[in-house]
Amino acid sequence: MGAIYKRELDSYFNTMTGYIFSAVVLCFVGIYFMVLNLINGYPYFSYVLYNTLIIFIVCTPILTMRCLAEEKRSKTDQLLFTYPVSITKVVLGKFFAMITVYAIPLVISCLCPIIIALKGDAFLLVDYGAIFAYLCMGCMFVAIGMFISSLTESQIIAAVVTFGALLLLYLWESLCSFLPEGAGANLGGIIVLITIVALLLYAMSRNGLLSVIVEVVLVVAAIVVYIVNSSLYEGLLVNAIGGLSVAEVYYNFIIYSVFDLGGIFFYLSVAALFVFLTVQTLQKRRWS
Repeated sequence: MGAIYKRELDSYFNTMTGYIFSAVVLCFVGIYFMVLNLINGYPYFSYVLYNTLIIFIVCTPILTMRCLAEEKRSKTDQLLFTYPVSITKVVLGKFFAMITVYAIPLVISCLCPIIIALKGDAFLLVDYGAIFAYLCMGCMFVAIGMFISSLTESQIIAAVVTFGALLLLYLWESLCSFLPEGAGANLGGIIVLITIVALLLYAMSRNGLLSVIVEVVLVVAAIVVYIVNSSLYEGLLVNAIGGLSVAEVYYNFIIYSVFDLGGIFFYLSVAALFVFLTVQTLQKRRWS
């Protein structure tokens, strides 16, 4: 895995991708740091990270779009299957290389709370906790982008779809406020989610019969529960899906100055899930 990691890390800086990513992120972090902390005197560096979240959402797809899509387009993905290491180690090597590039501007940003402390009051534990949360959130963003990159051979498609997925996560809390509260509408939403799961299952397994059976069983079960006790569906989507808000976890670090251990676990769990899905996608391609 170490050789894969070193090769991937070198590729990001040999092609200027790593330099451009770090420069763009640090540019905006520097601007917000100057305006918010140095000029206006806000003592929290975490406010800077909060305002630059959209910059990471824009830049992360550029970081992840080529990691597997380019391998598939150039047919060099076949070499991955002949490496004397497992597919899991190949994927982890690529993943940790991207996380390293993602972490570089964050590591440099660690100097900012110290500068604030030299100028006056500072809240170092809050700021460094927020930076750590940002890194964990980056693990999730990178894992999602890597998974999407494994599904296509077009870097452009991988970048656009990744950006759309990350933007959806960014707006998740606001979008959830538009979800209906009624039991019937929530049942319809559950059926739509079941259909999406079945489609993802088909995309992963190419087993149409299995996907149909899973969808039918789950839909019938959902309808039976609705008939027995429809009140269970009232506000179900808002309560269930709303808890997956990415921004809400980060608000705990910024607004409430709370180290949200559950939120960190959420970020890393989602990252692990998408790393696992990436491995399964490559394994399927290996034997197909």
